Amino acid sequence: MSTALHYKSNLRDIFFNLFEYLRIQDSVLGKEPFATLDESSARDALTTLDKLCTTDLASSFVDSDRIPLKLDDKGNVTIQPTVRAAIERLTEGGWIYIDTPERLGGLGASATVGWAAYELMVGANPCATFYTSFGPMVARVIDSCGTDKQKALFVGGLLQKNWGGTMVLTEPEAGSDVGSARTKARHVAGDVYELEGVKRFITSGDWDLPENIVHLVLARHEGAGPGTKGLSLFIVPKFWVNDDGTLGERNGVYCKNLEKKMGIKGSATCEMAFGGQGKTPARGRLVGEVHDGIRQMFLMIEHARMAVGCKSMSTLSTAYLNALDFAKVRVQGPDLAKAADKASPRVRIIEHPDVRRMLMELKSHAEGMRALCMFTTSTRDTVEILRGTDPEASKAWDHVNDLLLPLVKGYCSDRSFDLLGVALQVYGGSGYCQDYPIEQYIRDQKIDTLYEGTTHIQSQDLIFRKILRDGGKTLAKVLSQAVLFAKSDKGGGALAAERGAVGKALGDVEALFGALQKKMGEDIYHAGFQANRVLYALSETLIGWLLSEHAVLAVAKLSESGLSSDEKAFYQGKVASAQYFTHEVLPRVTLLRKLVEAGTTELRALPEAAF
Repeated sequence: MSTALHYKSNLRDIFFNLFEYLRIQDSVLGKEPFATLDESSARDALTTLDKLCTTDLASSFVDSDRIPLKLDDKGNVTIQPTVRAAIERLTEGGWIYIDTPERLGGLGASATVGWAAYELMVGANPCATFYTSFGPMVARVIDSCGTDKQKALFVGGLLQKNWGGTMVLTEPEAGSDVGSARTKARHVAGDVYELEGVKRFITSGDWDLPENIVHLVLARHEGAGPGTKGLSLFIVPKFWVNDDGTLGERNGVYCKNLEKKMGIKGSATCEMAFGGQGKTPARGRLVGEVHDGIRQMFLMIEHARMAVGCKSMSTLSTAYLNALDFAKVRVQGPDLAKAADKASPRVRIIEHPDVRRMLMELKSHAEGMRALCMFTTSTRDTVEILRGTDPEASKAWDHVNDLLLPLVKGYCSDRSFDLLGVALQVYGGSGYCQDYPIEQYIRDQKIDTLYEGTTHIQSQDLIFRKILRDGGKTLAKVLSQAVLFAKSDKGGGALAAERGAVGKALGDVEALFGALQKKMGEDIYHAGFQANRVLYALSETLIGWLLSEHAVLAVAKLSESGLSSDEKAFYQGKVASAQYFTHEVLPRVTLLRKLVEAGTTELRALPEAAF
């Protein structure tokens, strides 16, 4: 079986989230700043993109893994021809600018529609999507934080000429500890500095399609203090952009090495050299002419974290749908009830109870993660709509979005890696072979738990920066909707057990936080041992609530007459996902609470030699 057209989208569930649960046609579309987009246009756009993704974009998925990138002695990277062609299809259709504001030349779609589009693209071909997705975001950072001159020099090139873009943080000796960065910046004149240093793990650091690549680089200027507060952000183009907007000479930033990786091999992950003794200087412009680098870069970091969580969710979704198709046709073994009869006919593996269990484990989590991602993006829409009319309310919803981001990034990436192993298990030995896409999904996805902040970094961010910083006020705002659901009679008797399970999980989460806060008062290291459990407990509680809310709508639809067989099956599946997740997954929140309550820090006293 060829894996070339591997990608199986779930546009029906995307539309369910957008137009049946979130109802963005009422709450978002037609309102400023999304006044020009309506439901019909959004549906048409996503349907057209879906066809492009499941054909053209998916067709280079295997090549991106099997055909090596090339790096010449001048620091130039050549990507695979088929990946290049897929990128050109994305850019010529303007799809990479779907949520870029209209004033910058984009379609101006809401965050919910924009991230739905991203799910389709990144699920079909993550490597091709990476090359195209950073440029528009770099443009938005410069538009938000740059001087008028910097906007004039770079935003147009990034958005009208499809220049590439990167975010450049990590260094060989610093890793996730961004505050330990050593790259130096020496002031030359005006907003121009010369940078010197080496950065590592830079996605799309160089590639041969765009005429220019704009790097956003964190570096420490002369006299700056230690840590992240001493870092400034610089615009460092591959080719210098002259004051009249024309491209000048090659700048002193080069790819010196391509990382040899487990997965996403078609994505150029580069070690980048900036200037250095005897080399062409790497000139950059100080963003906004202010030394405020980490705050400015966080505009990119937050976007990237959402992208990583969305990528994992999309990969899990297509893995499930591929495994489902395989299970419907693979004949293996007799029906369990007839196993003693050696003459009994062999059956399709979807008829085996354990395979059905695995498939529902995949389905409920894939749909639950999509619900979490789209609920998070909807808060971004609320922020933008309220920005001009109610700044305080907008700020409060911005905090909600901030709190949800580590759940999207941390939980979706961490749990998806485990579940992709379940998808492979459905295939049996066939899944271990390259005849099917699952093994590449696993290799391409594992990085999601590592870059843009590891799972534990997300967990600690959740506790210290997102919950404790405001005394749990934002957390209470997030959970309030789930609390109302648990106390309601939504779904009637058909969903009474699900409402009860959500209510139980909410109580466990509250007790878990209370226990951890008390323990942290005695020994801060409890946070280090328990943070991941907090992330899991909160994520799964919210997913259980969202899936149950979805089931309420599905139960109502199933009571209507005239449903087609496909629609009836879809809504039955939505109810089944909620029931499985609340009955089989949410009880784990009780276990997590008990583990936190009983947790100790004894491992800190264990001698290293004992490990």
